Amino acid sequence: MRRRLFAAAALSCAALLGATPAAADLAHPSVVSANPVDHTPHVLDGTVWAVTVVGDTVVVGGSFTKVQAGDRKLTYNRRNIFAYGLRDGVVRPFAPEVDAPVYALAPGADNSVYLGGSFKTVNKAAQRGLARVSLGDGDRVAGFTAKINWGDVRAMAAHGSRLYIGGTFSAVNGTTRVGLARLHTASGAVDAGFDAKLSAPGLSRTRVEHFDLSPDGKRLVIIGALLKVGAVSRTQIAMFDTSGAAATVLSWYTDAYKPKCMEGFDTYLRQVKFSPDGRYFVVAATGRASSPTKLCDSAARFETAGGGKHNPTWVQRTGGDSLYAVAVTGSAVYVGGHQRYLDNPYGSDADGPGPGAVSRVGIGALNPSTGRALAWNPTRKRGVGVRAFHVVPQGLIVGSDTDQLGKEYHGRIGMFPLG
Repeated sequence: MRRRLFAAAALSCAALLGATPAAADLAHPSVVSANPVDHTPHVLDGTVWAVTVVGDTVVVGGSFTKVQAGDRKLTYNRRNIFAYGLRDGVVRPFAPEVDAPVYALAPGADNSVYLGGSFKTVNKAAQRGLARVSLGDGDRVAGFTAKINWGDVRAMAAHGSRLYIGGTFSAVNGTTRVGLARLHTASGAVDAGFDAKLSAPGLSRTRVEHFDLSPDGKRLVIIGALLKVGAVSRTQIAMFDTSGAAATVLSWYTDAYKPKCMEGFDTYLRQVKFSPDGRYFVVAATGRASSPTKLCDSAARFETAGGGKHNPTWVQRTGGDSLYAVAVTGSAVYVGGHQRYLDNPYGSDADGPGPGAVSRVGIGALNPSTGRALAWNPTRKRGVGVRAFHVVPQGLIVGSDTDQLGKEYHGRIGMFPLG
């Protein structure tokens, strides 16, 4: 009963989310509970790739076809996107027709949400990779006509009148923008002055796998298959000054991701998140290679301030299992993937844990100062891994591809409450 009542309490902060675009994670005063709330609905197939919140509505994107009520009595047809109440878990009527997976979401003004993915149509109208829809009726918002030329959109963030998108595309609205673009939130028009000129000589394609905006919107850190920003060398990660009209690459850089992991990875970085105060960010990585020196299958903290070369403040290694998602709340750094262990630099996925390793199946929490595993250990069914974290004032929402979270049945979506 306590868990059900908790989600209904004190939502004044959540109401602000509809008007305040997502930029970095929210601060929490403590680590969340290891006991998930009971009321969240269940996604019955596929994978949850993205979560955002608009007012008191949770919007979920991914590759799925069926959603079930939290009490498992009603099942709904929902293809690739659906919404539910943050307070009560009730599945909303919101059901736009999206013909392929949704990989990214961002809250919009006037009770709307931006979608990014590999889709070609929304509500049977051509709208490749990008759309803005109303949460009221699921209709496309008139005037927003942005579209990519091919590929997909994997990351989105809105700040003021600016919408940032990242992915595998090479043009938006017919304007060349390789992997990264900034658009106007109302029209989707391409920002003519913002062109990062990303490239990856020798790789199959340039792509932005993920990015995050600092809380003040003045810094953008991107990760992915990239080697150059204009004429400047940047391997897998780069930071931009986004306070002005241009895409200004900062002198900040790291060589930490130059060493290769297992063959076949054009990038092994998967997610990046700023801390709530913007002082640092954490990168989650895969790589299928256990190493006490490389950053394969790791989480690593970097400081934001200063120019020139940066080394990680700390590195957390799983011992050869991938991390796909990260959230930073100030009191903890949450990581998710299909890892079996944390604090495991000398172990491997083949030979088992090394000295000092701790079991943290599929999900775990790190000390933000040291990177060491915290005691929090709810576990989850591993599968491929957690794909989405979303921090709300009430707790931590988790999206994945499996149906067990905190030793309970939770189909691909769930929330650990704060307190």
